[in-house]
Amino acid sequence: MRFKGLDLNLLVAFDALLAERSVSRAAARVNLSQPAMSNALNRLRSFFADDLLVASGKRMYPTPLAEALGPQVRAALGTMEGLIAASRHFDPATSARSFRIMASDYIATAVLFPLIARLAVEAPNVRIDLLLPSERRFELIESGGIDLLITLEPYLTPEMPSDALLEDEYVVVGRAGHPALAGPLSTEAMLAWPHVLVAIGEGRLPSFGDAYLERLGISRRVAAVAPSFTPLPWLLIETDWLTLIQKRLATLLAERFELAIAAPPIAIPPLTEMAQYHLTRRGDPGLRWLIERIRAAG
Repeated sequence: MRFKGLDLNLLVAFDALLAERSVSRAAARVNLSQPAMSNALNRLRSFFADDLLVASGKRMYPTPLAEALGPQVRAALGTMEGLIAASRHFDPATSARSFRIMASDYIATAVLFPLIARLAVEAPNVRIDLLLPSERRFELIESGGIDLLITLEPYLTPEMPSDALLEDEYVVVGRAGHPALAGPLSTEAMLAWPHVLVAIGEGRLPSFGDAYLERLGISRRVAAVAPSFTPLPWLLIETDWLTLIQKRLATLLAERFELAIAAPPIAIPPLTEMAQYHLTRRGDPGLRWLIERIRAAG
């Protein structure tokens, strides 16, 4: 299809070239042969009267025009993908669609993994790809790189639609037999022991509970900072360290590890996990189905 003389398929090639900075990798990304991708690049150069990508060593580097075009092309492709998806009938029993979800390992472990196992029966050919949180999360929504972002309410952007998925509360967790967790946990007892904090992603975002205590001015002795929630059981079972994590995750971990759980002595507001997506996907029946399944699983 052409629009004002431009073959719109070339925009897909341009997006792949800009992302990969390599003709061969861009070709593999969109299932083209290398000669076909080289031809697409030559046609793009001719249309825009610009080199767009210049080879230097083993990599290609975008020209200023290519850098300027990149976000606009990604947004246009995301819009078109959303329009196509919204026009489709979605039947989970027969669909072979793939969904890319960005979420913390807490959500993946406590909500998505059990859901994916159930979807294997309800939607046997639907594929779920999970990505860990990234500072590029909103850019990836815009470009269609992810279909759904699951994040805490404070980390949303007001520029895109979002839906509430679930609420959870925080608990204090330590090894089974930990002296601080033998009875009701006091503030003094909680602060007397070293803690493991969690800082997520490239931006080292603190968990909601850790950030809340910090805003209250409550200082804990930090023994370690984990990059995600997954390592926590191994850090706790052989030490006297404590951590503050979501009750859903803590309950699941305590079924598999010798851990003890106590209510925190300080009132912490419940966290709200939200689903955020591109404006053009608001009417996407497949995405609506997925969001409802996640909400029900939560």
